[in-house]
Amino acid sequence: MISTIGLKDVIIADTPDALLVCNRSRAQDVKQLVERLKTLKRKEHQVHLTERRPWGSFTVLQQGIGFKIKLIELAPGKRLSLQRHKRRAEHWVVVSGMAKITNADKVSFVRSNESIYIPKGRKHRLKILKLGLKIVEVQTGAYLEEDDIERFADDFKR
Repeated sequence: MISTIGLKDVIIADTPDALLVCNRSRAQDVKQLVERLKTLKRKEHQVHLTERRPWGSFTVLQQGIGFKIKLIELAPGKRLSLQRHKRRAEHWVVVSGMAKITNADKVSFVRSNESIYIPKGRKHRLKILKLGLKIVEVQTGAYLEEDDIERFADDFKR
């Protein structure tokens, strides 16, 4: 919620990523603000909390030293690449739907209110089996960025 009192000629732009409040006469200065973010090497000018991918989307819910929590939503008929991470482990909790999860050589069917652990370095894959698949992913490790993905098979040729 955002509340204001007595403001005049003000623009308020609220997104899940950021809040901007400025005088209408200074709206053109947003470009300078974005340039400042670039100079400071802030990711906000490029990366958003919710990112769309060919398989669906993920939203970063919380991040801190050594952990990142995401909400992952898979589109009907889609699956993630067969992949592994060298620097992080993942805990997946299915909050709705059903998933087929490959975890090394084991295949599991994980339903709402069930979870699975993917250790660091283990090949894994996630596939939607029941519509409305939502998973909370808790990543743990020293490095949690998206470039820590080694792909072995990918439907989207990445």
